[in-house]
Amino acid sequence: MKRMMKQQQMPPRKTRRLSRAEVLKVIAGLGNPGQQYSKTRHNAGFWFLEGLAAQAGVTWVFESRFEGRVAALSIAGGRVFLLQPQTYMNHSGRALGKLVRYYKVYPEEILVVHDELDFGPGLIKLKKAGGHAGHNGLRDIIAHLGSRDFYRMRVGIGRPEGMKKVSDYVLSEPSAQDKQAILTGFEDYFACLEQLVSGDIEQVMNRLHSK
Repeated sequence: MKRMMKQQQMPPRKTRRLSRAEVLKVIAGLGNPGQQYSKTRHNAGFWFLEGLAAQAGVTWVFESRFEGRVAALSIAGGRVFLLQPQTYMNHSGRALGKLVRYYKVYPEEILVVHDELDFGPGLIKLKKAGGHAGHNGLRDIIAHLGSRDFYRMRVGIGRPEGMKKVSDYVLSEPSAQDKQAILTGFEDYFACLEQLVSGDIEQVMNRLHSK
């Protein structure tokens, strides 16, 4: 007679506590790979991470398993992964999804840096959750994460004048003045990076959004 094996019960799944300070573990900058796109407005997220990595003195490595360039930054007593997806903008979520699943990162521990048409060049604001507002990079990230609860850093690039198509505008270079305004705007967030990473995001928002 075969001995019946006692079925082992799975432990109950832990509930995520959203009330505590949310520490950032991944900062993803959005853009398109390749030299032909490197200076275009749509790569504002890449610009932020490139400036941050240069200031911190960290090295980028292409990780094929994540389909992106990755750098690790030690700050606030922990480690933060910087990610530049190399999948092109419309498939940004594929790269980010692979990295956060591997390291078991929650959506609210992610900051996505992207270009924002609704703000003028140099105006940068943080936001938690929300929709994609037609931004294809955000659209794909929401689809792959199955959540909208990640933080966003919205980097103002302004809107095109006249009848110029948005697609042509975001894939063209800004004026030298507009580019400098954006890079100058980054400096405030570089200075507050430790606060951002350690969970004081609301304080940073209150401080920088009132400027």
